[in-house]
Amino acid sequence: MDENSSNPFKNEETDKEININETIEETGDEQEELSENPEQNDLQIKYDQLNNQYVRLAADFDNYRKRQEQERENLIRFGTENALAKLIEVLDNFERGQKSLENVDDCAKVKESFDLIQKQVYETLSKLGLEEIKAVGEEFDPNFHEAVMQTPTSEHKEHTVIAELRKGYKYGDKVLRPTMVNVATAE
Repeated sequence: MDENSSNPFKNEETDKEININETIEETGDEQEELSENPEQNDLQIKYDQLNNQYVRLAADFDNYRKRQEQERENLIRFGTENALAKLIEVLDNFERGQKSLENVDDCAKVKESFDLIQKQVYETLSKLGLEEIKAVGEEFDPNFHEAVMQTPTSEHKEHTVIAELRKGYKYGDKVLRPTMVNVATAE
């Protein structure tokens, strides 16, 4: 590699180093000449206006993005708070049931209390949008059901769910947990 190509501050014609200060002064002189041209001034003004507009739009977009993120966080927090407030009532009933069990010898009363609390839990979750996925008697759908068993039978139509092994749930269109099922097959 020759010496001229390795040093960007050398002039190839004269092999002398270029003085950076002189170059900046020359560029400044050229800028003054351009500013005397009215067309160039108009272009510079338009450029400055567009550049300022771009900077403002970029700042506005950044602020919008931050507001959207904050709103999203607030919605999630509000939804969680709402769900927890409803479930606190269920916890209260569990505590009441636990205290009442200390003096109860009758198993029927315990079962009745348990059933009431379970019903309240299902109602509360249902109000929050949780839905149980129907399975028994339905045609097997891999989007909602998870087949863990297949039973050859002539009593049921092929690919029909004949038993539910674990309940499945969905929230709106989203499956939270598929129903674990036993599916009928041809004998």
